[in-house]
Order: sequence, then structure tokens, then C-alpha cells
Amino acid sequence: MASILRVNTLTDASSNNSTPMATVNQGTAKAWVQGDTGANVEDSFNVGSSTDVGTGDYSYTMSSNMGNNDYSQQVSCNGGELCAVKNVTLVVNQFKLITYTRASSFTAADQRHYVVILGDSA
Repeated sequence: MASILRVNTLTDASSNNSTPMATVNQGTAKAWVQGDTGANVEDSFNVGSSTDVGTGDYSYTMSSNMGNNDYSQQVSCNGGELCAVKNVTLVVNQFKLITYTRASSFTAADQRHYVVILGDSA
């Protein structure tokens, strides 16, 4: 049988440092992915599917939607290469990125990549 622990505030053993549960909930990543040089997911949270759209072009669908399209998307690539958010208009169930290589005038290239999504979940 599952249990539920209901609290308003978390505090340390000496009751000197406390954090409201709303802060804990809002301060956690709502989705993240580690992708290889294709759209193969090596590890993830709240990612239901991935698509290799083209060279350096990736799209991921979230298992659970965001509450709105005002979330933050952080991207990074392995080895100092470049990553960028692909879409300007974010949608509640998907995030996209594009990766580049510095070696050939910043053209799209398949790169190992990492994405973290922060914001309000639905």
C-alpha cells in the first residue's frame, strides 16, 4: 500500500533552515535528457520519445506536459561544441534543439547533448 506524507515545510534537525514545499516542487527539473550524437536517449526523465530530425537537429516529446509554455530550457554539448534552442515558441509537450560544430564555421553537426527543462508542470 502506498503512503502519503503531507507537509507544508521541510526543516533541518535543528529547525534552523526551512523550505516551503512549494519551493521544493518549483525548484526541481521537470524534464531532462542526455542524448548521443543521434536522437538516442542515453538517460532521461519525463521524456517519452525522441526524433532525429536531421543533422544536429533533435526533437523530444515529454511524457507529462508542462503547465504552460513559459518554461526554461537549458542546453549544452559535450566537448565545448555549441548547442542552441531550436524553437522560439515553446510548446507544453515538446522541446527542440540544434547542435553545431566550431570546426566547420558553426554548421549543424551531430553532437552529444544535454537538456534540462525548468518551470511549472501541468
